[in-house]
Formats: sequence, C-alpha cells, structure tokens
Amino acid sequence: MAVTARHYDVVLSPIITEKATLLSEHNKVVFRVAKDSTKDEIAHAIEELFKVKVTKVNTLIVKGKTKRFRGIKGRRNDVKKAIVTLAEGQSIDVTTGL
Repeated sequence: MAVTARHYDVVLSPIITEKATLLSEHNKVVFRVAKDSTKDEIAHAIEELFKVKVTKVNTLIVKGKTKRFRGIKGRRNDVKKAIVTLAEGQSIDVTTGL
C-alpha cells in the first residue's frame, strides 16, 4: 500500500527527550500522534513511512499543564504519545526526518 496524506496526519513528530533516548536502546521510538488515531493506524503509518516492522504500540495522553503568563492563566494542549516497539534489528533515525 502507498503512503497517503492520512499517514502524515497520524504521525506528527518524533519526541526527542532523555527518556525517549533511553528507550531507543530497547528498540522503541516515541512519536507525538493525532488524538483521534488508533494503535492500528499508528502502526500502519510508521511501517509505511519508515519502511520498518512494528511489533507493538503503546499510547498515552499527557494532560496539558496550567501555566501563567503575566498573571493570565492559560492551559497547554493535551498531547497523545505513541511508544512504538520495532522488530529486532530494525531502527529509525529520527534526526534525519522524512
């Protein structure tokens, strides 16, 4: 199957943090994904975009923090993350981009 626009809508960006880097030692990559996406959609999009084999997808929703700016309360957006486990011997170089 070919890469469609929906694949790019599902996978928004990789998350590059200290924790995400530690997970890469265990063949896992962390992505920010669309809130309405399912685990099957995420797995299919990663396989098509990066040409790798996905074995498992774990998702979580991080609730946005309440912040103040000059006394005005604001709230950050909620973010859905996907921790994608790749097959043995597979890897994604998130620093190069698509």
